[in-house]
Amino acid sequence: MSGIERLYKICRRLQSARQPIKASSLCAEFEVDRSTIMRDIALLRDRLNAPIRSSRNPGGFYFDPDAPKFELPGIWFSANEARTLVTLSHLIHTLEPSVLKDHLRPVEARIGKFLANKDKTLAEVKRRIRVLSMAKRDYNPDNFELITHALLDRWRLDIEHYHRGRDEVTQRQVSPQRLVHYRDNWYLDTFDHFRKELRTFSLDTLRKVNVTHLRAENISDKELDKALGNSYGIFSGEPHAQAVLRFDAYRARWVAQESWHPDQLGRYLDDGRYELRIPYSDDRELIMDILKYGADVEVLAPQSLRGRVQEALSAAMEKYKK
Repeated sequence: MSGIERLYKICRRLQSARQPIKASSLCAEFEVDRSTIMRDIALLRDRLNAPIRSSRNPGGFYFDPDAPKFELPGIWFSANEARTLVTLSHLIHTLEPSVLKDHLRPVEARIGKFLANKDKTLAEVKRRIRVLSMAKRDYNPDNFELITHALLDRWRLDIEHYHRGRDEVTQRQVSPQRLVHYRDNWYLDTFDHFRKELRTFSLDTLRKVNVTHLRAENISDKELDKALGNSYGIFSGEPHAQAVLRFDAYRARWVAQESWHPDQLGRYLDDGRYELRIPYSDDRELIMDILKYGADVEVLAPQSLRGRVQEALSAAMEKYKK
């Protein structure tokens, strides 16, 4: 019998008993020693607020008949599982401090009470585990909650979208399909009812979000993956080209372990260099990733991509000639 199961049975025995139950009786019933039963009683009473009282005459334990009805939670965790949940909660708060904050707080409180003062897990997690974000853009957390509500309950959204490239704001009605967390930022895949096409919006560009009373249109995962999920990065679309990149032997030690695309192909060359083939649709994000490797990478194909990288490097060099 697990410790959790024993706690439930002890509760039921004490709640149904008409007189105090001795520790020795509980030991015999559950086939454990007295120290184990006393620890269980202390856990139930001191950490979980079970209204357990002790009686000297006759000696034993009982539930306070005047206390409010007590029930153990429907889901229970071991100490190791609770520590894991504390760690996950810390990671969520570190990555996205505004997301699920109010929803996680009561769970954290209950886990913390379960671990009690003897366990320094939470403090140790915060000290030992750090998550550093880069190029993360702020968004309205209230919008996130509205979006998740509409996404899961299948309602359309009216959104006010800021287009950075054109520096303009437009109104859209969309059917949310899925949320995507990519490179420290959130994106919303949608069916845009204005343009009658699938589109992705970055959450930081959504000025206003309202849930409508119109049912969302459902797009199959296959169609979403074909239109939005199979190309390189967040610039979606069905791949129409394949980039061929060659990294020098030094940089190959890192790039060979990296995942750029689910359908990428990579191989070491005889001289230690590394060749990476990546399908893509829109090359803007791909070019940014190529440029960050500087002289450690060369674009072999297609010629159009090689030309655009050359242009970007030349334009950058011009700035340093002044």
